[in-house]
Amino acid sequence: MISAFHLSRHRASAIALIVAALTLGACNNASVPTLPLAPESASGYRTDLQTRHASKHMAAAANPLAAEAGREMLRRGGSAIDAAIAMQAVLTLVEPQSSGIGGGALIVLWDGKNVRTYDGRETAPAGATEKLFLQADGQPMAFTQAQMGGRSVGTPGVLRALELAHQKHGRLPWAQLFEPAIRLAQQGFAISPRLHGLIASDSAMTRSPEMMAYFLNSDGSPKASGTLLKNPALAALFQRIAKEGPDALYKGPVAQEIVAKVQGHGNPGSLSLNDLAHYSAKERAPLCTDYKRWQVCGMPPPSSGGIAVAQILGTLQALETRDKRFALAPMKPVKTSALAGLEPTPEAVHLISEAERLAYADRAQYVADTDFVPVPVKGLVDPAYLASRAALIGDRSMGIAQPGMPPGIQVAYAPDRSPLRISTSQVVAVDDEGGAVSMTTTIESAFGSHVMVQGFLLNNEMTDFSFIPEENGQKVANRVEPGKRPRSSMAPTLIFDRQSGEFLASIGSPGGSQIIEYVAKSTIGLLDWNLDPQTAINLPNFGSRNGPTELERGQFSPMLIQALKDKGHSVNEIDMTSGTQAIVRVKDAQGNASLAGGADPRREGEALGD
Repeated sequence: MISAFHLSRHRASAIALIVAALTLGACNNASVPTLPLAPESASGYRTDLQTRHASKHMAAAANPLAAEAGREMLRRGGSAIDAAIAMQAVLTLVEPQSSGIGGGALIVLWDGKNVRTYDGRETAPAGATEKLFLQADGQPMAFTQAQMGGRSVGTPGVLRALELAHQKHGRLPWAQLFEPAIRLAQQGFAISPRLHGLIASDSAMTRSPEMMAYFLNSDGSPKASGTLLKNPALAALFQRIAKEGPDALYKGPVAQEIVAKVQGHGNPGSLSLNDLAHYSAKERAPLCTDYKRWQVCGMPPPSSGGIAVAQILGTLQALETRDKRFALAPMKPVKTSALAGLEPTPEAVHLISEAERLAYADRAQYVADTDFVPVPVKGLVDPAYLASRAALIGDRSMGIAQPGMPPGIQVAYAPDRSPLRISTSQVVAVDDEGGAVSMTTTIESAFGSHVMVQGFLLNNEMTDFSFIPEENGQKVANRVEPGKRPRSSMAPTLIFDRQSGEFLASIGSPGGSQIIEYVAKSTIGLLDWNLDPQTAINLPNFGSRNGPTELERGQFSPMLIQALKDKGHSVNEIDMTSGTQAIVRVKDAQGNASLAGGADPRREGEALGD
């Protein structure tokens, strides 16, 4: 249906240090981080989803109750950011394992004239040090040791980011946006099968009396799917936030309770009242790059997602320019007898995975919070640099890629060898006036730090920093520093027709360090393969985080797997629990515009519109 997308169719000493750093990485293949499983377990694959269509507006979220809250605001004449705020509030309640007001968010927004990005990423408390996750012997802590409790809690940012975006782009009163969440928290909502499964699989829940009381029965068993769950504490807090704004969380008794629980935990953190009171969201310049006849806009650092997606697409474009054998458009996914849906071709999986290896290598080497680290953003997405990277891709897999040397490097850093984890949710919306938003929101791992306050969970975002601050005397760019924002993989993305400037699509996904792969796959499905949004999202997930080539378990034919192995790929079949949402602006033969939306069958989401 995306005939959509033919709508309008359209340096000497520094270098020596850098070489030394890259040589260190090249000499130590064991240095490549062990790649974790998905941060949230799989909960099945829905086969009933069809692309949804609307003529006026549309909202999509990872839970139908949240999507309905977004549509309710759009029906009232609200803007895309109004819808996103309502959806975030409801997700705090119905998808507590993934996101909420105790976490952070990154927002890419189109106001009809300009792309704007808002950074609500959590910050490290003023009392944090680069040795936060080191044991007494200097070795890094195990992930769960670091995650559980106050140690991992960063200063939440999502409400401040939503407030900042609403001040500039909201059309409905702030208080109205919390009405659906307040109503659901008071009256109760049915525990979904996915939430039940995640509760049942979380062995650490028994360490939190508040979580046990809320999620478990008196005998310690998980509350069953369909159980009506009420949250009067969160309803009361939302009522205060609706009336007072985010200050209801960042100051006063709720802030005091947050700090008391973080600092008083058996695994204490240093988050203080001062950290909460002085947190500020930031508007940052969007990262927009050209891809063939489109323009793709995403988040700049501290997210690595915008850079990595731009690098993957730019590398693939350079590859095609060099050799038409590598053009993606003719490599459209095909129907195979072994699978229910479409399967990407082996050559497409090979080329995209190789481009991802290169992007993830640069990500680990260079990307961090630009308020603390001089990240060579322009150099990393420079077409000439990406052409030099594309030249490394051939008919056989390179295995492990090494970071490149983009223009603009100022400081040499050691590569980051930390675990690649994060738990997230995704919302997208398009309003009546053509405004659009893509927001990825997170509390990091499933159920965050397991510290619960007033009916919501606090993040464990500090574990997105490098556990190892330096190596062989060289600092890691993404090490812990007071006030710093940890690097993220979140990749909320907006796509435009480059010739006309028209908005074409809003897309994004949760899924930890694999977010980049999920967004790249679906974007290529929309643009290069001309798929409708639901079909693009449904495509089997695949890619490489600069380790094995990972294929979504049970979604690829033996023939494709063997073809990749013949090209030198080390193949792992794993669960790849994306949660991609997409809304696309389409035109019919007469030039009439409408909206088409899709939600990920791997979660419980829905796209709803009028």
